[in-house]
Amino acid sequence: MIDPARFVEHCTASGVTLYTGVPDSLLKQLGGHIMATLPREQHVIAANEGAAIGIALGHYLRTRELSLVYMQNSGFGNTVNPLLSLADPDVYGVPMLLVVGWRGQTGVRDEPQHVKQGRVMEPLLEALDLPWSVLPTDPDKAEECVSAAIATATEKSCPYVLLVEKGTFATGATPPATASGSDLASREDALCALTRAVEADADADTDTDTVIVSTTGMLSRELFEYRETSGTDGSRDFLTVGGMGHASSIALGVALREPEREVWCFDGDGALLMHLGSLAVIADHAPSSYFHVVFNNGVHDSVGGQPTSIDNVNVAATARSLGYRYADTTSDIAQLPQKIAAMRDHGGPALLELRVRPGNRPDIGRPTRTPAESKHAFMSALASGPPNGQAPKRDTGGRDAGTARGGSE
Repeated sequence: MIDPARFVEHCTASGVTLYTGVPDSLLKQLGGHIMATLPREQHVIAANEGAAIGIALGHYLRTRELSLVYMQNSGFGNTVNPLLSLADPDVYGVPMLLVVGWRGQTGVRDEPQHVKQGRVMEPLLEALDLPWSVLPTDPDKAEECVSAAIATATEKSCPYVLLVEKGTFATGATPPATASGSDLASREDALCALTRAVEADADADTDTDTVIVSTTGMLSRELFEYRETSGTDGSRDFLTVGGMGHASSIALGVALREPEREVWCFDGDGALLMHLGSLAVIADHAPSSYFHVVFNNGVHDSVGGQPTSIDNVNVAATARSLGYRYADTTSDIAQLPQKIAAMRDHGGPALLELRVRPGNRPDIGRPTRTPAESKHAFMSALASGPPNGQAPKRDTGGRDAGTARGGSE
């Protein structure tokens, strides 16, 4: 295994002067060491992988020095456009070193959303005409590999990709503990309280027939576990096990064709930041039955707990400025019934930022259905129509341009 300190020292000595990227579970030892040891001006956690390529490109334009861009291969697709249309030798020709966690590697057991990406990783790099190699786990050979990669990137003015297998990095330095938010509810407790409040129907004793689209990572696992332990119907839950940042757009696609049901997106702060521009599109197109809840714990919780930049964002004000009809914030799960009632009274698209503490139970389960099984169950549940032929529960008004937007911060 490779000592992250030795790896970073060698990269820095070889000419790397900036580290940027999106955290990955296979690289969390390396990412933790970078967080713990490098000054802020040498390390940027980007909103998404493509943005990290842009940061590296800008750094080179000003300094003529290389960046190391780290990521999980599941997010590699976000880099294809800037790699081919900007960094490629046929365009600007910018050298950089990409360190990519190889989830779903053939022969290594992994989650279903990673299997296809892992299997096509090598032919994808070949198709993109990117030089690449697998980083050896032997420390001496790893240094030789890094030196050769940087030499190739510099000589050919191109990005070079190092694929990192599971178990490559040993534990290194860890960042100092941050405020845990111990006075806040856990995400799981908040999720259970929110789901109960969303599905409570003050007007009837029957099912509210709501749809929930949950973001990738621990939140979807916690929602699935809530359904299993509570015995409540999860057939209209879409668990977005991959595609970080796209749950809100998936929910929009459903909502546009579901005027008789409320559609709720249960999102995360890192996912929100990854494709923040989607909020403007949602505000422009979503029906009044679209509701968006952002669980904000300030970190990339599923891949090591590295911080996001959400502390710089007034989430509710941002949603309103991008066109949401209503947005608010709370950290008190006892207020959720009142907050949800306010969202419904104003009509969607409406957003609630729900502040929770980082972390999760170590024994949290995983969905026992395959993504294909979940898809078919979800589609069948929506195709069946509202239960008992019910009409829509509430009339939240039209989306005319004169509708007022508001909500406290």
